[in-house]
Amino acid sequence: MKKQKGFSLIELLIVVAIILIIAAIAIPNLLRAKISANEASAVGSMRTIVTGEISYAAANWTNGGQPVGYSVNLTDLGGANCNPPTSTATCLIDPILANAGAVATAKSGYYFAYAQTNNGTGFTLNGNPAAPGQTGSRYFFADQSGVIRFNPSAAAAPADNPLQ
Repeated sequence: MKKQKGFSLIELLIVVAIILIIAAIAIPNLLRAKISANEASAVGSMRTIVTGEISYAAANWTNGGQPVGYSVNLTDLGGANCNPPTSTATCLIDPILANAGAVATAKSGYYFAYAQTNNGTGFTLNGNPAAPGQTGSRYFFADQSGVIRFNPSAAAAPADNPLQ
């Protein structure tokens, strides 16, 4: 009788089961790592936008002869052609970030809701996950003070805890 070479069906099933167990352990960790990376990117983007806003306000832009203060729209901080820069195209931040104001244009899983306040003397900025629980789990808030705050379950506000 010839001895057959190869693996038995039981041996193959054991190998497949081991691979599935390893995947079941690794995939959730990978998803949590992706969420952490997206949140870190969102905090970095918030800092970039706040810095851009401070630079914008320091430049004393005017619109129709009236001082603008902080930018009217988030897109004012971006721009594709800023030679020379104008109050609506300053190239202070990356155009992709400047246009990340909706879920469809989110940057690294987060979109940013910006509003000028108090006739240009202030602003609010919210960083929200495009798909809560999938692209991020924390919501972020910043204003002209430069302090970034977070909320674990809903849109962040000025009264929420600051990032440490």
